[in-house]
Amino acid sequence: MNRLFVSAGEPSGDRHAAAVVTALRSVIPELIVDGIGGPRLAESGVELLERSERLSAMGLAEAAGTIPAHWRLLRAVERRVASHRYDAAILVDYPGFHLRLAGALTAQGVPVIYYIAPQLWAWGRARFGTLRHYVRHLAVILPFEESFFREHGIPTTFVSHPLLDDPQPLPRADARRLLGITASERVLAVFPGSRPVEQRRHWEPFRDTARRVCSDLPGLRVVVAGRASELSPTDSRFAFHDDAQTVLAAADVALCKSGTSTLQAALADVPMVIAYRMHPLTFAVARRVVRVPHVGLVNLLAQREVAPECLQGQVRPAVLGRRIADLLEDGAVAARQREEFGGIRRALGTPGAARRVAELTLRYAA
Repeated sequence: MNRLFVSAGEPSGDRHAAAVVTALRSVIPELIVDGIGGPRLAESGVELLERSERLSAMGLAEAAGTIPAHWRLLRAVERRVASHRYDAAILVDYPGFHLRLAGALTAQGVPVIYYIAPQLWAWGRARFGTLRHYVRHLAVILPFEESFFREHGIPTTFVSHPLLDDPQPLPRADARRLLGITASERVLAVFPGSRPVEQRRHWEPFRDTARRVCSDLPGLRVVVAGRASELSPTDSRFAFHDDAQTVLAAADVALCKSGTSTLQAALADVPMVIAYRMHPLTFAVARRVVRVPHVGLVNLLAQREVAPECLQGQVRPAVLGRRIADLLEDGAVAARQREEFGGIRRALGTPGAARRVAELTLRYAA
């Protein structure tokens, strides 16, 4: 394999795609890689046609405003692929754009490996035909996805979850020292999301919830996963840090936007409350088509509600605050969550996801 195309539309995908590129270059140092992505892919030496920071969107209503930019980018990629010979392509998550891109790549004879599959087990099952026609192999990160997609005729491999390849977090004492927190203080970690749209929807109720809990439980410290410059106004009782592992290493409980942060909390053994709020139009559609009983990944993996979920109208300080207070004040409630975390951690597989995706790519390279 001489030339690869890789695309990641969001920050998490950028990180995971860069790890795969690094794994491939350990085998093929001279590999040329072009694509779409963010700072991690740029640092790994990928020539970027477009920066993913300009593309990120969440939900049906929010994504509508990015359609013209995505359409122009799709045409640009088609021209690029027509003028360059790519041996394979790796598309990471971001299905709204990437499934169309998979069709364009396949039409020009480029085998497509899709890493981090669309959540068709939850909704969007009309996309099965697209995956079967345009994706050579799916590399999935949740254990139940392998049998699910194979049953629908799509070659699929569970490669384990890439979170397992993250560096070991700081010890609790070191994390607290870094954040200016004493050993005796109780700490609430807050995860409002990494995408700008997520932050706009979650930060205000999460911030007000944290303030409410601080008022009810004097001495509580709050550490927010993110940059203060992106989440103003702030509070003197709040600290900000952009490394999720450090935040969780210092925490006693967490308030997490539904998504990867719930798995990060489970890996760190931090009990949590899960919350999610979306555009009303997106939520109205989701209520009709979503086929799973939970939105939190920890609950989906456990097949029951391990951590409480608060959605839409429940994402308000009075509701979230009670749930968080239960975890802080009742040790039995927190202990029940921790008892479940071991099984969740085992279900995520073993380290080496990026290496396994690299091996799949080499198998299918033209």
